[in-house]
Amino acid sequence: MPHDSPTTSPARPMRADARRNYDRILTAAAEGIAQHGAEASLEEIARRAGVGSATLHRHFPSRQQLLEAVFRDKVEVLCATAGDLAADPDPGHALMTWLRAVARHAVSNRGLAASLMRGAQDGDPTLGATCHTMIKNAGEDLLTRARGANAVRPDVSITDLLKLVNAISLATEQEPDGAAQADRLLTLALTGVRPA
Repeated sequence: MPHDSPTTSPARPMRADARRNYDRILTAAAEGIAQHGAEASLEEIARRAGVGSATLHRHFPSRQQLLEAVFRDKVEVLCATAGDLAADPDPGHALMTWLRAVARHAVSNRGLAASLMRGAQDGDPTLGATCHTMIKNAGEDLLTRARGANAVRPDVSITDLLKLVNAISLATEQEPDGAAQADRLLTLALTGVRPA
């Protein structure tokens, strides 16, 4: 899905070199957040992206706008993953695979969601709600298929599963091997959603 730069209007698409810089900045920011949390150095992000500080600030005039773009990008990837997994012939496996992806996403955010909430007055106040709705809808489709295949208990909701993933992710995000720990704990927890 194409990204819109804060400095680009829909009538004037980004030049190819500007698009490359924009994408490199987003990638470097995601890596920086995964490694150092939401307070990752903007100078380090620019260096990783191979751009100058002015280029970073031209695309993202504030830290808040950069964090929002990273978060939105990650959510779009999660939703696309759910769409891809909908073709899996084993709906239970598809749901579990997606929940593991959600856990990896949450662990790699390292304070991103909390930082966005603190800065909501300076950025897009609807971002969190919009992204949460996107994730919920993507997961609901996979859960519905898994229920239809009798791969999960009928009383399990997508909200239950997302709260479980979030709790596990919060408990492990500061660990050096947080993603691996989250995956292991999620596997243990998810055995409880399968029918007896």
